[in-house]
Amino acid sequence: MIPVFRISLLVIILSALSSACAEKAVPLPHPPPPPVVAAPSPAPAPGPDQIYRESGTAAWYGKELQGKKTASGEMFDMNALSAAHRTLPLGTIIRVTNLENFKNVKVKINDRGPFIRNRVLNLSLGAARELGFVDQGVARVKIETLESVRDSAQYTVNAAIFSDEENARMLKERLMKKFEGVSIMPLETNLARFYCVRVGAYGSEERAEQVAGKLMREGLEPFVVRKD
Repeated sequence: MIPVFRISLLVIILSALSSACAEKAVPLPHPPPPPVVAAPSPAPAPGPDQIYRESGTAAWYGKELQGKKTASGEMFDMNALSAAHRTLPLGTIIRVTNLENFKNVKVKINDRGPFIRNRVLNLSLGAARELGFVDQGVARVKIETLESVRDSAQYTVNAAIFSDEENARMLKERLMKKFEGVSIMPLETNLARFYCVRVGAYGSEERAEQVAGKLMREGLEPFVVRKD
């Protein structure tokens, strides 16, 4: 049996050692913060897609315009592969796809039109044959340019088209009270002479579309046309 005085001595020695260790203990340093890694710079956003794409209804025209001068100055050839568009630059080559049978053809824009709001393209008879819709007269199509369209242009708004010049003048007088740059442009076809009431000249198609929206509130069916 261990004497009591030895147990007391052992307790004193252990307490002293414990105190000594406590005095010499050095707190562990906090771990260093992780290195700051700079976030990668975001890749530059791609520029706007300048390939023009549009879908809508196309019609064709033939001998009623055969030999007539187009907006480009060329004579219309109904058997050639050409088209009329309201805003694409004259001379632009586009691919037109018939969305009903998926036939496609490349044509050149050489004229302006269509002058009907719910159509996006007028094709020559030759192009309509390639697309397979001569008998139907109209077809749902997709349009896309083969190259980027990057040129400046001015746009105007066709407010209405009349076969009677007096009606065109009456509308012009009414619109002049609210809009600037209202004019009448005669439009010659083999069928008849028409009078187109136009509003303004704008540096962007978006601005012209805003004006077209205001004209719609006047009870009209306007559409934007490129000024050549």
